[in-house]
Amino acid sequence: PFGNLSDCPNGSRWIMDVFNECAQDSRDVASIILGLGSIGCFIAAAFPQFYQACRTGIMDQALSIYFLLGWLGGDLLNLIGSFLADQLPLQVYTAIYYVLADLAMLSLYCYYRVKNGGRAFPAPINAAFVFLSVGSLSSLSLLGSASTEAPGAFKGRSLLSAPGDELGPKPFSRTEIIGFTIGSISSVLYLCSRVPQICTNYKRKSTSGVSYSLFALVMLGNSLYGLSVLLKNPEPGQGQGDYILHHLPWLVGSLGVLALDVVISFQFLAYRKGRPGTLEERGALLGEPDES
Repeated sequence: PFGNLSDCPNGSRWIMDVFNECAQDSRDVASIILGLGSIGCFIAAAFPQFYQACRTGIMDQALSIYFLLGWLGGDLLNLIGSFLADQLPLQVYTAIYYVLADLAMLSLYCYYRVKNGGRAFPAPINAAFVFLSVGSLSSLSLLGSASTEAPGAFKGRSLLSAPGDELGPKPFSRTEIIGFTIGSISSVLYLCSRVPQICTNYKRKSTSGVSYSLFALVMLGNSLYGLSVLLKNPEPGQGQGDYILHHLPWLVGSLGVLALDVVISFQFLAYRKGRPGTLEERGALLGEPDES
């Protein structure tokens, strides 16, 4: 069997076999279910935007490239930090999907920019592409090294486990400190990525071409994700505060962006009528021949 219940007394066998994670009571089971729900939300979130992009054909005008790059950069660092800090398995699986979905979204953005005759990307954006490429290579190397570990080893909460019978808070190791730092930077990128999109919506006075379902599902996914981490029981002898501290960057990255996503939601309400004044409508009017 994949899981080892000797490391998880009274744990659920099927959860250990499927997720290699210890679930000893209803709180742990609820954490698993909420985590799965968050993954489902994030899996579904990208598809409404893909449909909206294909329907309107103005994805390069509707979405900010800095929003997409910041999102991808945060997800890449989140993936690296999750491995280095040995986060919960559901956190790692979710981080892997984040990167794949972001790459698909960015590819679609570039396609419509070329199709609509957009200008070349400026130097700062090209530099960001290089940075993200290096991050992708680093992530692949981490995935390769993780696959060499023994498959029967239970490591879902080893970051929070105390050796032997020692109780109380466990200090961060050097690797965990690096992972914690990377996770903190990724949380900052998550927060900063929303600002360019808010500015783009404000300048256009429109949310045309942007799918609200994308942000609605991301908000729901972030809420479920944060709750799944908060519901997880700390190790015996470990305080709730120490548990929160070890997961703080990932909690900030998931719950901290909710306030900015609420701002974007208000923009959808404010610009929902699509009244004249958007950049698309102004361009169409200016492009018409003068009939006077």
